[in-house]
Amino acid sequence: MELTRHQTPDGPNWALAGCYLPRQFNLTMLLALPRAAMWQMLQALPVGETAVHPLLPPLEPTHEVWAAGVTYRRSREAREQESEVKDVYEKVYAAARPELFFKAIGWRVVGHKMPIRIRQDSEWNVPEPELTLVINSGREIVGYCAGNDVSSRDIEGANPLYLPQAKIYDGACALGPGIQLATAPEIDDLPIQLDVFQAGQIIYQGLTQRSQMKRSLTELVEHLTKELTFPDGVFLMTGTGIVPTDEFSLRPGHTVQITVGTQQLENVVQP
Repeated sequence: MELTRHQTPDGPNWALAGCYLPRQFNLTMLLALPRAAMWQMLQALPVGETAVHPLLPPLEPTHEVWAAGVTYRRSREAREQESEVKDVYEKVYAAARPELFFKAIGWRVVGHKMPIRIRQDSEWNVPEPELTLVINSGREIVGYCAGNDVSSRDIEGANPLYLPQAKIYDGACALGPGIQLATAPEIDDLPIQLDVFQAGQIIYQGLTQRSQMKRSLTELVEHLTKELTFPDGVFLMTGTGIVPTDEFSLRPGHTVQITVGTQQLENVVQP
């Protein structure tokens, strides 16, 4: 089952499997429930007309989006190449504790077909295609969506302490198109693909599998929620295993397409 959020004339409205749910339904109340109760609630809800209005990001304004870094060997290698402080990435890749950082609050996230941005003070920017977990208040993985952790590689490479500026700015976090409801075992080896287009032609393509990640999904969730509570649920981007070559940088007009399992997210880089 897939949950999507739409911009209707009367305001945002969630849909289940392509049909509108009652207007009073919201993701916050769903993610406050245990996983079993979530399924029961969704099955009991009446559905209405076919959802035809434009998609919104599949979360609500107060939801938090967090991210994990250096979870794939390819990501570790790329960070070492770009950085003047190389051993910090090897240490975090091999450490028991993963790198975790805050990425965005819900109102700052963009959805499918909405524009993403690159920083005006950066010369080297890349998309980072990521399996993004949806986690309920009980620390259970209940679904996933496709995510794009847009990043300024030259800013982070200059100094790892600049990571918040490289990762957190307007238009730097895209999620969508919806939430595919699933358990952790069902998403443990999803394919993840990146396609970047310019004027309709592919200029970069990459493919990886979730199983190539060093850490398990449950391990990342356990560390994120060890000393943090999320009564409304939380979204966790799990890191990227696809890093374009050093010669590649996002430019205005590029179209970024990220496919994770059944979810395909598309965004155009705005000027």
